[in-house]
Amino acid sequence: MNDNDTKYIGDEFVEEDETTVNEDEKALEGLYDLVLPPGIPHKLILEVIDKYNLEVATRKCAVKTVDVEDDNLLTLRGELDSVNNAHDYIYKKLSERYKYKK
Repeated sequence: MNDNDTKYIGDEFVEEDETTVNEDEKALEGLYDLVLPPGIPHKLILEVIDKYNLEVATRKCAVKTVDVEDDNLLTLRGELDSVNNAHDYIYKKLSERYKYKK
């Protein structure tokens, strides 16, 4: 319903048709998010964004710690293959960086 449409009593209870998809949802079709935990080095994030052609976004996610409210976490958004490749690349780089040495 547009702002210019005539509104009648009870219109606030009319449910939208399931086939109606707003523009934001259409823009996100086919895109996936890779939620990054806090502590990922900025340099690595920037490298992955350029290498896999991803966009930066934020997402409100519950962080499983004591007495902490939902937090906006950084996400990398893109096509499924790009997001999966970025995940594998980040995991590989962090594993190399923080490899346990005896």
